[in-house]
Amino acid sequence: MNTETDLMPAERPFPLAFGLDTFGDVTADADGRPITHAQTIRNLVEHGVAAEKAGIDTFNIGEHHTPDMPLSAADVVLAAIAARTERIRLGSAVTVLSSDDPVRVFQRYSTLNAISDGRAEVILGRGSSIDSFPLFGFDLADYQDLFEEKTNLFAQLLEGGPVTWEGRTRSALHDQDVVPHLDAKLATWIGVGGSPESVIRAARYGFSLMLAIIGGPVARFAPYSELFHQALEQFGHTPKPIGLHSPGHVAATDEQARDEFWPNYLEVIRRASKTRGFAVPTEASFLREIGPDGALYVGSPETVAAKIAANMKTVGANRFDLKYAMGGLSDDALLTNIHLYGNEVVPRVRELLA
Repeated sequence: MNTETDLMPAERPFPLAFGLDTFGDVTADADGRPITHAQTIRNLVEHGVAAEKAGIDTFNIGEHHTPDMPLSAADVVLAAIAARTERIRLGSAVTVLSSDDPVRVFQRYSTLNAISDGRAEVILGRGSSIDSFPLFGFDLADYQDLFEEKTNLFAQLLEGGPVTWEGRTRSALHDQDVVPHLDAKLATWIGVGGSPESVIRAARYGFSLMLAIIGGPVARFAPYSELFHQALEQFGHTPKPIGLHSPGHVAATDEQARDEFWPNYLEVIRRASKTRGFAVPTEASFLREIGPDGALYVGSPETVAAKIAANMKTVGANRFDLKYAMGGLSDDALLTNIHLYGNEVVPRVRELLA
């Protein structure tokens, strides 16, 4: 079976799309001091508006519950952005379905879909960051079962009409009408960080596939795209989009981008390593990750565009989402990133892939 790496541009099954992702990282003021959570959230609304002005296709907010990433209600912020935009699609990156209720997730995002006139998306994930499990009273021992059952229920909710469902992880539904009803499709993705089982799950439900590549060689994810194509065919579904999500930072020059990004990236990973077991990066490992084969997209518009185009070909993806926000950076640096990504990087990637 062919993947997009084998296809001429005119034969691509889906149009190219480019997004920005954020976890609502707390940034810094002009003196390098962390800003408040409230200001972080207000700034995110402005980022979403700026992303539309820059011509970006999607703006996505991931769910986190930590002091350095306080975006615990992404759909509320996305609704505020929806009220001030007309074209850009708005989604989660990701919604931790395992520790949420599928009915409430459906209701929140079907409401966002109504507010935005069909521009809402949801990316469902098991949760690589597990802060929400103890917060909402879920047992990590049920990690796999929670996601499997709740994804099954969410898929039924998307079909519309009264739902009858029974499982172990939440109360049953019997011919239940769940409102508000959708009058436009709610685009749904599964976020995958490296599990073949999750790839197959996305295909089984006919959802799109978002590959979260945050470290190591990008090429190792190419087999997941092929597995997704094969599984979709076996489950009787039509082809679905494949996206890539990776961190990065765009500035006027390669040197500026590295100098702004590296110290903040080091500090963010150092903090995360205490709870998630990440290896603390060295300057040598950082240089490998921002090189051609690594998972970080840090540099000038030309450098970042060339790497995005190459890796979209390698994996066979039609969408790329840059996780643009990094804790500790200034808001001015992030707004510059958004401007350069939309106005210079994305047009160049389109040229390279054409």
